[in-house]
Amino acid sequence: MTTRPLGAQISHMLKNRGVDVIFGIPGVHNQEMYRGIEEAGITHVLARHEQGAGFMADGYARASGKPGIAYVITGPGLCNIMTPMGQAYSDSVPVLVISSCLDETAARRGQLHQMLDQETAARTVCDWSYEARSATAVYELTDRALAEFAGARPRSKHIQVPIGTLEAQAPAAPPPPRPGMSRAAPPEMVDMVAEALNAAERPLLVLGGGCVDGADLWREVLQRTGAASFTTYAGKGIAAPDDPLFFGSYLELPDSADQIAKADLVLAVGTELAEVDLWRVDLGHKARFMRVDIDPSQLNSMPQTADGLLCDAAALAEGLLARDLRRSTGWQASDVAATRARWQAEVDMDAPGVLPVVQALQAVLPDETMIYSDMTTIAYAALQLWDMPRAGHWHHPFGFGTLGYAMPAAIGGAMARKGKPTLAIAGDYGFQYTVQELGAAVEMKLPLPIIVWDNGKLLAIENSMISAQIAPNSVIAHNPDFCALARAYGARAEAPETLEALQAAVLAAFEADGPTLIYVTPDLGLEKTS
Repeated sequence: MTTRPLGAQISHMLKNRGVDVIFGIPGVHNQEMYRGIEEAGITHVLARHEQGAGFMADGYARASGKPGIAYVITGPGLCNIMTPMGQAYSDSVPVLVISSCLDETAARRGQLHQMLDQETAARTVCDWSYEARSATAVYELTDRALAEFAGARPRSKHIQVPIGTLEAQAPAAPPPPRPGMSRAAPPEMVDMVAEALNAAERPLLVLGGGCVDGADLWREVLQRTGAASFTTYAGKGIAAPDDPLFFGSYLELPDSADQIAKADLVLAVGTELAEVDLWRVDLGHKARFMRVDIDPSQLNSMPQTADGLLCDAAALAEGLLARDLRRSTGWQASDVAATRARWQAEVDMDAPGVLPVVQALQAVLPDETMIYSDMTTIAYAALQLWDMPRAGHWHHPFGFGTLGYAMPAAIGGAMARKGKPTLAIAGDYGFQYTVQELGAAVEMKLPLPIIVWDNGKLLAIENSMISAQIAPNSVIAHNPDFCALARAYGARAEAPETLEALQAAVLAAFEADGPTLIYVTPDLGLEKTS
């Protein structure tokens, strides 16, 4: 066929550019976008809510390294996916949302799904939002989005297409443009960093999510230079867990600043050093501070930055390893180990019952397990306590901090990694934001263990209210029987009473032909420590 309705051509174009899975919900306003999905050979995952579709696309993108694509309808569909769009923007995740829109909104009021300015509304939570009023515009904007995902800081984007334009006949999209982007690090920049590392006696590296693609390279840089390191939460798994000079992911503890102050060079690579990384204004450095990032807006965002280097993290690591690097001897492994033990005890005290559960799971999970967590007490503690063997295998809604992320994102991750283990960790309250997506996991027969941590309240909010001398209010909600609820959706459910039973339940869930809800309370971990 030389021409098809544009809605169908969009799916064919995406397939030709490597898209295999689309998440979304069909409606009368975007049904033309569904005309070509099966014909193009793309799998569609039917979400129960557009918020779930957006989180699935996010989870798919993080797991696959490819863009996550979502189809939604005009008006409420676009509004419902704006929270995931904001999350993907905050966490630098390549998510492309394609929605329909009304053909005309100025002269007519009261139309189905009408908004005053849908395009602008979406722009408040993503990198850009544009209306494409022709097939050419759709194709050009789509290729622009894909190119920016590959060559710049990836952030969510939105394209809306009028219903009449989706219905109109259109020629096929042109062939995909040939990639022509180089991420090589400028030699003078590599020399500057290498010289600084070689001159330091106690170099310290802070490695963020921008280093994930070059994790093996950065591990070798740490080994050759004798540098100590922290990783941000997004950078978990970049440093080897058994590296004796690895301080872990404890940056948010206040006295991490004391250790950072001991360094005579601090190099922060691929990280915003945002509020959710530090929970303080200053990193704590006293010596020369160098920033490396592909986003120029981040290079001088921290006080007392000596050098801001616009560069790809993996390219810089590769360049450094081609230089002669001197191994420093200023850091002592025994001091790092003692500091880590003290921090672990502090987190264990603040989140009773989490550490034994974390240790039990770490002991049995395959190294390739990918974890998606929600905004919940167990995740807040585990992000610090749990050293990951591989980079890019723990995903959390960091900056935007939305509830309801874990399970639908894990569904997207499981779709991207069929045959490989994926695990979701959610709290009792946040899980109920997107509980309906259990239906999608059942339909797709995903072997997905979903740990629901039930402490019976919004514990972090309660603690915050108490510290602010506010009488806790509305922090306890009536919970359902989670296991019965899961079974009602056709999922499996387990409520292990020992840590050994928890381990067995998770491993069995990886082999099941559908999702398994695993109900856990803090008592499970507290019994181990009592």
